[in-house]
Amino acid sequence: MEIVQVESLDRARGTQIGLVYELRWELDGSELIVDIGDGAVHHRLDGADFFDLQHSVFFNSLPVLRHGLLLPDAAPHDYTMRYVSVPQLTARLAAQRYLPRGEGVVGYSSDDFSADIEFDQDGFATVYENYMRRLHP
Repeated sequence: MEIVQVESLDRARGTQIGLVYELRWELDGSELIVDIGDGAVHHRLDGADFFDLQHSVFFNSLPVLRHGLLLPDAAPHDYTMRYVSVPQLTARLAAQRYLPRGEGVVGYSSDDFSADIEFDQDGFATVYENYMRRLHP
């Protein structure tokens, strides 16, 4: 489960609760601060397009909103993400592809994983195929 407070696409914070961890994160522009209780880890974009925090669909909204991937004429887009694994908090670069499918759906793929993600009219994820569903609002 995750609770996110969004001030802007550059400033947001959240709490993620997993089976064996509780994690707090804060996005501040080109820095992502992640704390799992034993000290905060700071990650920087360092050449990546966006951050992607494992188990957080908020971060899938960033490229979708920034590049208009929900618009009718949107084209597929490839990104290099600074992917942060949870609960290890290690980061690596990851290639990700976003493929607009229309009607608020964007196909996502990275390595050998792919799924469709449904977004609301504001560009925030509501359903991540076979993975997550937003409960409120």
